[in-house]
Amino acid sequence: MTESLQKRLQQEYEKYKIGHKEYQKLLSIRQQLDSQLLENNVVKEEFSILEPGTTVFKMMGPVLVKQDLEEAKQNVDKRIEYISNEIKRHDGTLQELDKKQDAHRESLSKIQQQLQQAQMKAAMQA
Repeated sequence: MTESLQKRLQQEYEKYKIGHKEYQKLLSIRQQLDSQLLENNVVKEEFSILEPGTTVFKMMGPVLVKQDLEEAKQNVDKRIEYISNEIKRHDGTLQELDKKQDAHRESLSKIQQQLQQAQMKAAMQA
């Protein structure tokens, strides 16, 4: 009995570890998205300070390319919208993973209790 419980405990722990790694990976991506959003919001603020007709340059590889101010503003707005949507999507996935992790923790706890009870019964019988 204790061997099967130990095997179940090990399997559940492996599932928990896999979920935890996935959670950490998504959290890292989420943090990158946050910094990109912040960076783009700073650019948007800078654009709002500029006067119409101001020359704006966009870096494309090692070259600066002239770009229309309105076009640059639209590009930044689109990026902000895209990043915001990605953040929402990642938040949803993180919440789902959180729930799965809670279920794994609860399952691990139950199996550990069952294992301890089985070990106590075995010790009493010995």
